[in-house]
Amino acid sequence: MVQYMGSISLLLAALLFIVLQPYSATAVVTYNVVNLGARGDGSTDNTKAFLDAWAAACGCASPATIYVPPGRYLLRNAVFRGCNNHAITFIIHATLLAPSDYHVIGDAPNWLGFQDVTGVSIIGGILDAQGIDLWACKKSGKNCPSGATTLRFSKSNNILVRGLISLNSQMFHIVINYCHNVKLQGLRVFASGHSPNTDGIHVQLSSGVMISDAKIKTGDDCISIGPGATNLWIENVDCGPGHGISIGSLAKDLEEEGVQNVTVKSVTFTGTQNGVRIKSWARPSNGFVKHVVFQHIGMVNVQNPIVVDQNYCPRQENCPGKASGVKVSDVRYEDIHGTSASEIAVKFDCSPTNPCNGIKLKDVKLTYKNKSPKSLCVNADGMASGFVMPASCLL
Repeated sequence: MVQYMGSISLLLAALLFIVLQPYSATAVVTYNVVNLGARGDGSTDNTKAFLDAWAAACGCASPATIYVPPGRYLLRNAVFRGCNNHAITFIIHATLLAPSDYHVIGDAPNWLGFQDVTGVSIIGGILDAQGIDLWACKKSGKNCPSGATTLRFSKSNNILVRGLISLNSQMFHIVINYCHNVKLQGLRVFASGHSPNTDGIHVQLSSGVMISDAKIKTGDDCISIGPGATNLWIENVDCGPGHGISIGSLAKDLEEEGVQNVTVKSVTFTGTQNGVRIKSWARPSNGFVKHVVFQHIGMVNVQNPIVVDQNYCPRQENCPGKASGVKVSDVRYEDIHGTSASEIAVKFDCSPTNPCNGIKLKDVKLTYKNKSPKSLCVNADGMASGFVMPASCLL
């Protein structure tokens, strides 16, 4: 009996020891923007309430959630700046509205910006920049603001954006600039096919960016890749209307960082101006493009399915007329199939002073009006393998 009681005492002591230990998991603190004064009525200016929620989350020692309940929340341009809390999540069950008067934010670089942040996540939500009237102003030739990018991350790390919808941006929808380790998952980006400069996602001067499971319909590039983009992965994207997925334009400046280690796979282009494109202005530059893979690509009535254009000059006005200094090398096109809307389905128009080299075509099958289209090569070196249609013109 004494031995039994002793065992019970030891068991109780062990349980008491466990209960008295500090709890290691950290509770998440939630800040509801409505509790901080926000009103989802579509007309109240909620900019201060959102910035107050950010300040509160930044001041929290624990992981924090900023919750936006259902409603329509009007916001002017706002910048969320970095702080000591590296675990802040926005959960948005609402639509965020830019002012309907495009002059209010039209001269600002961004509508919503995150700068010098780490560990920020945005889950869900609709961003409606209401850019339609500004597009009409630009089309009329009047003196209009340039327009604000809807959402920009600058100098930030460990970012997740999942399930976000971006509508009718004044300019670019989403920009990733000087960032590392960014995941954009399940995004939906929509604007008119005639809307000017409304690139879906633009990545530059950033590394470790992954874009997956996106649907993008816009008036410019679905995804544009600028100087200094490295280790970029793009997968499972539907693009169209729009101008395709483009590396460039490059050679805007003489001193320019290169683009390398880019993979674009499992993408479908529908009715786009271009499919997979590399473009640079015809002027001196120390930039480069190398180690690029375009793989498992479907084309549906695409004007220029495969194109390298090193004489890029979209309006044919004030074109540099020089030789592009951008060096394009080690670019692979694998399993690309579908229909071209033009007779020339593959075009490599490369620099006379820096010819493209290491271009590889493998298992390419493109048709034009149920016939074999043509390919065009200028200053391009490479090889083809497997079934390739149109016939390769690479040297």
